[in-house]
Amino acid sequence: MDRRPPFPSDFKLYLASQSPRRHSLLRDVGVPFEVVPTEAQEWEGGVSAVEVAQANAAAKVKQACLPVGAMPGAFVLGTDTVVTVDGAVLGKPSCAKEATEMLTRLSGRRHQVVSGIALRRLPAEPSQVDAAEPTVASAVTEVTFAALDRDQIEAYVASGEWRDKAGGYAVQGLAALFVAEVRGEYSNVVGLPLCLVASLFRDKGFDLLRRCWV
Repeated sequence: MDRRPPFPSDFKLYLASQSPRRHSLLRDVGVPFEVVPTEAQEWEGGVSAVEVAQANAAAKVKQACLPVGAMPGAFVLGTDTVVTVDGAVLGKPSCAKEATEMLTRLSGRRHQVVSGIALRRLPAEPSQVDAAEPTVASAVTEVTFAALDRDQIEAYVASGEWRDKAGGYAVQGLAALFVAEVRGEYSNVVGLPLCLVASLFRDKGFDLLRRCWV
């Protein structure tokens, strides 16, 4: 039984992500949030995977469609996750053929899962002009796949689990059967690096673990 106090009434988090996996991760650690849409278009250019992920996360926060009368002092969180191997950035496959190509490329190899995180706090007073840029950070986790043969890749693609997943796989699902090693934050591979998120909140004055302002 969780004996921690409830979140204070003046805490509010707007989450600029439709990802069920991110929703689940936040619920698992008891963080309340309200999902808001964002008008940001994901950018795939850039020099590095970190640059791409951070730029997309920041854009999602800046272009979040907040409700009328959004709570003053509320937080807005945006995130983007990509996979990189051999210097190439792998986003979400658009079809089964592309998913097959990604998994073939990752088979038996180590790759990196990169998440960009952006966190902004709204002005404490509605009349204040909000010119603050979101705080942006990134998490990198190394993942190693076991060697997969053609039949295994075809079976995984047939499951449909690759849909809407960076790199074409879900570590918390069937892909656990061929993820041989994870170095770094596991929740990052699922879609949201919770340790990094908690650190960003602390930097902005709120402790998610103790559920209080600091």
